[in-house]
Amino acid sequence: MKNLAPDTPIHRRFAPTALMFGNLVTGSTILAPAGMLIELSSDLGITVHTAGLLVTFGALVLCIGSPLTAWLTSRIERRTLLTVTLAVMALGNAASALAPGYTTLLVLRLVMLAIGALYTPQAAGTAALIVPVEKRGGTIAYVFLGWSLAAAIGLPLITFMASRYGWRAAYGGVSAIGALSFLLLLWRLPGGLRGAPVDLKTWAELGRNRVIVVLLAITTLLMSGQFAVFTYMGPVLSRLTQVRPDAVGLVFAIYGVCGFIGIVVVSNIVDSWGALKTSLLCIALVLAGITGWAFSAGFYWLMAASAAIWGLGFASSNSMQQVRLVTAAPQLASASVSLNTSFLYVGQAIGSGIGGLLYAHELLYGIGYAGAGFVALALTTVILTRNLPKSSVS
Repeated sequence: MKNLAPDTPIHRRFAPTALMFGNLVTGSTILAPAGMLIELSSDLGITVHTAGLLVTFGALVLCIGSPLTAWLTSRIERRTLLTVTLAVMALGNAASALAPGYTTLLVLRLVMLAIGALYTPQAAGTAALIVPVEKRGGTIAYVFLGWSLAAAIGLPLITFMASRYGWRAAYGGVSAIGALSFLLLLWRLPGGLRGAPVDLKTWAELGRNRVIVVLLAITTLLMSGQFAVFTYMGPVLSRLTQVRPDAVGLVFAIYGVCGFIGIVVVSNIVDSWGALKTSLLCIALVLAGITGWAFSAGFYWLMAASAAIWGLGFASSNSMQQVRLVTAAPQLASASVSLNTSFLYVGQAIGSGIGGLLYAHELLYGIGYAGAGFVALALTTVILTRNLPKSSVS
């Protein structure tokens, strides 16, 4: 199929939306265990910490799989690549709903995420191919809106379904959404889209770019801090405030809705503000929210309010990382965004691992402070490196 003109209505209105819904599926798939740790623990006869390893081990596979699959699949046409990835996630979630035990569930998740690692970075790179240069920032932020929807709608629904109908029904629901997203992307994304091939020389070029190296460090610190808290948010809320699953789901919803609001605002201001200034705002919101969570631990409504502030910067902070990477080296966007996604998952693994250890040792109040420490380091790094050469920085 012939490439369509980069600024036609179908590209501006429908293709980015199809890519965005794919991120909704990807985000829901990756975040799902965090919304039903208690149900998984109870039904499978394992500890909450062991159930949380679905997040930790999944993140390890994702951090390896993202750059590896970007390298192996860089010559594949984008519509084919992205639709196949969504199909694998839909089938993987369906199989997870039928898993007889924890080991099978873990293996299915690792296989599914090894392929699913492709989606988010390749969707961002594809978005950059279908819009004019001056609209890249807003479009990439919009495509990343799917992650906010996963937190705002997907995770609360997963928590609701798991608490009432069991974790198997929750996996089945994610599978159904994945199948619909597959059909939408197949229908709306034009064929013939190809990014620059990724080879060993590409990785070497990325490693020599100081701005990209700094951005990857910021991503790792930022996600480590967030996932130390986020992975065990449900169990910590339940234990410290003695609330029921519906109240836990409400906090997830507040967090996600604020994430949605944050990404919408960022999508509209980034092209005028610039990614650096917008990134500083987003990370500052994350730090304020997690710090508030740590200080208010044990008080439900204060923790919920802190989650709201945190949510405003959750997805938008990472979308700004993507925008800065694309702007720093547009010709290497597919590889750099894949590498950033890999470091994002490194952060998830580090954070969920630290959060799990603190949870297992009953240091529930310390989880928030550990998370705030990592995010403070991320913000400090952004500030200290804001004057790197403008030829390399957005």
